[in-house]
Amino acid sequence: MSKTQLAQLKQYTKVVADTGDFASMKQFEPQDATTNPSLILKAAGMSDYAWLIDKAVADAGTGAKVGTVIDRLLVLFGLEILKIVPGRVSTEVDARLSFDTSGTVTKAREIIDLYEKAGISRDRVLIKIASTWEGIKAAEALEKDGIHCNLTLLFSFAQAVACAEAKVQLISPFVGRILDWYKKSTGKDYSASEDPGVQSVTEIYTYYKKFGHKTEVMGASFRNKGEILELAGCDLLTIAPSLLGELQASTDPVDCKLDATSAAGANLQRASFDEKSFRFALNEDAMATEKTAEGIRAFSADIVKLEQLLQKKLG
Repeated sequence: MSKTQLAQLKQYTKVVADTGDFASMKQFEPQDATTNPSLILKAAGMSDYAWLIDKAVADAGTGAKVGTVIDRLLVLFGLEILKIVPGRVSTEVDARLSFDTSGTVTKAREIIDLYEKAGISRDRVLIKIASTWEGIKAAEALEKDGIHCNLTLLFSFAQAVACAEAKVQLISPFVGRILDWYKKSTGKDYSASEDPGVQSVTEIYTYYKKFGHKTEVMGASFRNKGEILELAGCDLLTIAPSLLGELQASTDPVDCKLDATSAAGANLQRASFDEKSFRFALNEDAMATEKTAEGIRAFSADIVKLEQLLQKKLG
């Protein structure tokens, strides 16, 4: 019997579930799982997860602030996910802290403390932080304390290089959102190999392997199966259940597209960014500037909705 595309992909790449839905994780058997405020908000609205909200409220105690309850809810989701996946879970810091280095560090330590009190080693948790300059500096400080980070909302080469120089554990370049921007701005459709998001991740992966950066590359935010297949061989790919289902349903061959050995021989120049050059490079990239800001706004809005939902529970 032929192997499914999902099984073939797992031979080249660590597959991660991009969902807050436990049933989907059990179905597709990913190595890791990622969550974000939007995914948690979606799951929190499902009756199957009402007990987690009730437990977060109860655990926080009488008179608890809503922010405390949210932290507990995020960690409770993470704890359930870690019963399913053998690897790591990514838990996101409040997006409203995206331009606050010290606030991000404090919040990350609070989240890790909750995990450790529940008996989970910090090696099984990635703290998700937006790829702003302030976020990258926070991650640099956290990594020195052995708290590993997943830099999310990443759309540009400058963001990727700054993350590698900060020695962060992992980055999540957003393939599909890059494609969205280019389709809207050009009115064109793109084949999988021409996809600007695929090309961005390929460039970052190649640069990292060429210069021996240890930061892991995890392609994220896919719009179609073709994008995923073009990135077979990437360190990790985080994939929504609908696309995992498409990969599971097909037995067409999957070729390895990204290879560390080939990348090491690429003809590239080393780059470096301080704060001024980072901010200028990001400013020069209209797509990355707009999509980073849009993502922070969207995640912030969903945290507010989650707060409102929990506030009702708190009375």
